[in-house]
Amino acid sequence: MKQRMTSRQRILTAIRHQEPDRVPVSPFGLGHLDPRGEMASRLIAATDPFIEAPVGGGDPFLGTEVKTTTWQQDSVTTTIYHTPAGDLVRRHKRTAITSAVIEFPLKTVADIEKLLSIPYQPPEPDVSAFLARKQQIGEQGLVLAGLADAVCFPAMFFSPEDFCLAWADDPGALEAMTAVAAERVNRWVEKATAAGVDAWRIVGGEYASVQLGPGAFRRLVVQFDTKLVNIMHHYGAIAYFHNHGPMMDFLDDIAAIGVDALDPLEAPPWGDTDLRVAMERIGDRVCLVGNLDDMEVIEKLDREQVQQIARERLEAAGPRSFCLGGTASGTYTEKAAENFIAMVEVAEDYARCRR
Repeated sequence: MKQRMTSRQRILTAIRHQEPDRVPVSPFGLGHLDPRGEMASRLIAATDPFIEAPVGGGDPFLGTEVKTTTWQQDSVTTTIYHTPAGDLVRRHKRTAITSAVIEFPLKTVADIEKLLSIPYQPPEPDVSAFLARKQQIGEQGLVLAGLADAVCFPAMFFSPEDFCLAWADDPGALEAMTAVAAERVNRWVEKATAAGVDAWRIVGGEYASVQLGPGAFRRLVVQFDTKLVNIMHHYGAIAYFHNHGPMMDFLDDIAAIGVDALDPLEAPPWGDTDLRVAMERIGDRVCLVGNLDDMEVIEKLDREQVQQIARERLEAAGPRSFCLGGTASGTYTEKAAENFIAMVEVAEDYARCRR
C-alpha cells in the first residue's frame, strides 16, 4: 500500500512521471469562490490544486523607461505610448458586462520599430508575493508564477487580425520582435527563478497555435520557449505550459520545448484532444493536466455524471503523468467545486482497484 501523499507531493510525483498514491484532482485556481470562504478551504483541503501567484516588479517586455499618457472619457480609457519614433495609441472600453481593447497600439509591421525604439531598462522582479503564497499553501497544492512568453509581446500589441496579417506580410519582422521579447523575458525569469520561484506557468502559445498555425508555432514559440524552459530547469524550477485550442497537431512540438506539464487539453467538442492518444504520444515526457471542461461539464452536470466522465478520463490516461482537471477557466462556482471534490472519490477508487 502506497503511503498517503500531500497534494504537493502528489502533483510533483505525477510531473516526474512516477505513480502517486492516487491521480491528482487539480482545479486551477479558486474560480469565483471567496478565497477566504469555507468552500475555498474545503476545496484546497480535499483536492490537489494549482494556485497561481504573481511576480511583481514591472513589465519585462517594455521595461521601466516607457512614457505614457492616459485619460478616460466615458467608458473608454486611452493610453498614448510616447516613443522616440512617434506615438502609439491604445483604447480600452469597459461596459457593465465586459471590457476589451478596441484599438491596439500596433497597426502595421512598420509600427514595430516605433515600439522597439523605446529605451529599455530591465525591471527587477519582486518574488515576495509568490513566496508568501507558497508558504501559505504549503503542502496543500502547487503554487505557480504566471508568465507571458515572448510571443505575447506582438500578440498583445497587435489586434488579432493585424497579428495574423503581420505574419502573412512579414513573418521575419514578427519573429525579430519576438526574439527581442524573448531576450528580455529570459533575463527577467532567470533573476526571479534564482530568487526562489520554483514553478512557472507559461501562457501565450495559443496566440500562434490557434491564430497562425504549426509553422508559426515552431518559429515564434518552440524556438524561443525552449531556451526559456532551459533557464527554468537550470535552477530546478518546473515549467508548466498552458495552451487552449486544438492540440493534437502541436503535442510533439510542445514536448520538444521540454516543458514538464501541459494544460488544458480540451476534449471534443470544445477541443480535439484524445487523451489516450495524447498520453501514448507524449506522456513519457510531459505530464498532462485537465481534459474536463470547467463550465460545460464540471459546472453544469450533476455529481454522478461528472464522476462517470472522470472515471473514463482515468482509464484513458492511466495512473502516471496525469492530473485530472478542468480548462483553467477561472470562472467556476461552488457547484463545480463540489464536483471537483467528488472526483477525488473516483481517483481514490481507481487507485484502490489497481492495488
